[in-house]
Amino acid sequence: MPSNQLTPREIVEKLDQYIIGQDDAKRAVAIALRNRWRRQNVSPELAEEISPKNIIMIGPTGVGKTEIARRLAKLDNSPFLKIEASKFTEVGYVGRDVESMVRDIVELSLNMVKSEEQENVKERAAEIAEERILDILLPLKESKSRDMIVEKDSEQFEIEKKESDTTREKLRRLLHDGKLDNRFVDIEVADIKTGPMIEIFSSSGVEDMGLNIKEVFGNMFPQRKKSTRAKVSDALELLESEEAQKLVDMEKVTRTAIERVEQSGIIFLDEIDKIVGSNSSQGPDVSREGVQRDLLPIVEGSAVNTRYGMVRTDHILFIAAGAFSASKPSDLIPELQGRFPIRVELDSLGKEEFIRILTEPHNALIKQYIEMMATEGVDLVFKDDAIAEIGEVAVVVNEKTENIGARRLYTIMETLLEEISFDAPEMEKGEVVIDADYVRERLEDIVEDEDLSRYIL
Repeated sequence: MPSNQLTPREIVEKLDQYIIGQDDAKRAVAIALRNRWRRQNVSPELAEEISPKNIIMIGPTGVGKTEIARRLAKLDNSPFLKIEASKFTEVGYVGRDVESMVRDIVELSLNMVKSEEQENVKERAAEIAEERILDILLPLKESKSRDMIVEKDSEQFEIEKKESDTTREKLRRLLHDGKLDNRFVDIEVADIKTGPMIEIFSSSGVEDMGLNIKEVFGNMFPQRKKSTRAKVSDALELLESEEAQKLVDMEKVTRTAIERVEQSGIIFLDEIDKIVGSNSSQGPDVSREGVQRDLLPIVEGSAVNTRYGMVRTDHILFIAAGAFSASKPSDLIPELQGRFPIRVELDSLGKEEFIRILTEPHNALIKQYIEMMATEGVDLVFKDDAIAEIGEVAVVVNEKTENIGARRLYTIMETLLEEISFDAPEMEKGEVVIDADYVRERLEDIVEDEDLSRYIL
């Protein structure tokens, strides 16, 4: 079933494979994604009027806010951009306007669509590249020019043509078998060096629109070629890439990329609480409220000028996230609050969640370390009591120092396995068992020393 036809329940099940808990947040994003499919299936007149129900995720760091949004975008193959709202405040606000996020997601979408199109023409590009390599390996003799061929005896010409074709097919078989891979050939490829870039000065500051001199003057200048010497295997890759570029219709790519952003783009605004000012009217709060007001038209829906044309943001899904420890969503300006009608709170993670995070997801940390050590011939075995102890240590350290959620597991696992990771190439191949005693031995001093754990964990 195509991802855009998944039911909300199926979407949640897919997210469960990578994210532990946070059922409310998963349900909210699943409904938002399904609503996109619903909107595309109503009448076009009404579809224009249906705006996405943007979401605010409230919760401490490291509980899965970003991961939920990223996995959702991957599930739907949607252009996805994560950006910190705080980058537009104070010093970061000077010289970079909020519309840059739309330009950035268009660039990402363009690269996505271009890669897909190149994949579609890969087979054809490989065939053309192969013929070009064979032309280099078996060049036509000068005597076989068109005028000379006319004068030749037709029977003789047929004999020579058959011999040439036979030799070419032999070379083709050798090429397919990889027997010519290490042979060097001289090839001519397009010179992909770009010209100098131009920066556009706008009222919002300096915005790099990525204009290229070659793009400005179009095809006034012929494309430069450069000669390079490479192995046949490398030459094939270079020529395949060049031919794929030629076969891709960039106008179609651009149209598709913009449409994909407008209809299914997801922008994740992290640290939204950092642009909420306090009650005081002094200091950086004016700047923060200014950023909120600048964000408002983008989130509400407006047309943004990009190097590829105008892009409308009416149907882009915005997912905002923040800890809101020193503020609350109602501290946002009322107009912006109204554009984020759905609010979900994410739970803090405890020992049970940490144990599940270590073992259950497809990309679980324990699985990652087992696979990495297996490349060295070391078979890591984690006992259940060891995993429970790691979860307990994560909870304790999070309580003693800053609570960074599941990210604490990364630092603990690195510290726990540092010695094994370092010695693995020289270790005796075989099984290495990690039990609770080993975990306590490696982490005991660090857990007890609060100052040390603040720096190491």
